[in-house]
Amino acid sequence: MTLIFTFIQQAIGQGIAILFGATGEIMTEKSGNLNLGIPGIMYMGGIAGLMGAFFYENHAKEPVAAIGFVVALLSTLIVSMFGGLIYSFLTISLRSNQNVVGLALTTFGVGFGNFFGGSISKMAGGVGQISVKTTAGAFRASIPGLSQIPVIGPLLFSYGILTYVALILALATTFILFRTRRGLHLRAVGESPATADAAGIDVTKYKYAATVGGAAIAGLGGLYFVMEYLGGTWSNNGFGDRGWLAVALVILALWNPAHAIWGSLVFGALYILYIYLPGLTRATQELVKMLPYVVTIIVLIITSKRNKPENQPPASLGTVYFREER
Repeated sequence: MTLIFTFIQQAIGQGIAILFGATGEIMTEKSGNLNLGIPGIMYMGGIAGLMGAFFYENHAKEPVAAIGFVVALLSTLIVSMFGGLIYSFLTISLRSNQNVVGLALTTFGVGFGNFFGGSISKMAGGVGQISVKTTAGAFRASIPGLSQIPVIGPLLFSYGILTYVALILALATTFILFRTRRGLHLRAVGESPATADAAGIDVTKYKYAATVGGAAIAGLGGLYFVMEYLGGTWSNNGFGDRGWLAVALVILALWNPAHAIWGSLVFGALYILYIYLPGLTRATQELVKMLPYVVTIIVLIITSKRNKPENQPPASLGTVYFREER
């Protein structure tokens, strides 16, 4: 039983970063933009938060955890939104190819993270010497009282604040998308920007807002991974393929952030399953690691055959809107 609880806790820990990325990408894709730069933005968000906390702790006489928390959070949001703004400007205003821009942004983001991660390591005295334990302590603090409840406490209330922020953001995004007028307008832009434009909806404004806002949410996934999951440390390429799993989760969740909550738990469990399966060779471990993508492909095939409109991607996803062609 203890092993099962440990497995669930680890699955949740792995899944939260993916949930942040998926929620941000769903918001973006609902506007018709396909941002394959999400993995890079998650890298940028993670290193930005770590840099902000590092410089604060190394220049403050007596670092305060709460201040470090705010500095790291603001650093992540600013850099992530800037990444989303670059993507938006290139694809919406300059009408560049979304796939090319997204992949370029991911390449840049990974390089950005590894470059500054290595630079901070040298400043701190060598590779692996980065330490922002004061700030990380604020991110990793569990819910007092509730986390002490036997069995339920460690399973549900022993996580840091960003874990619960991820859940709240996923539910809030679902409510906004499917229960508000602005959400309706955003979905209309994603389905048919020409029709939305003719109805008086500012297509450009909604695309920019969804893409920049989605990038901010995705960037928090990087901050979560660095601060809460790793405890305030950085490892080049340590984020792995979690950013791409976030993009895959969008399909598994059928473009619904609420579905992404349980989907992130499934992906988190599949991501670490190879550790808990005895007798696996190196080759079979790699096969087990493929399971999240295999599940996504199966879901995509099934939903395509059912052909339900609510389970399909936005009709204009990945296409550039030219108002002159309306």
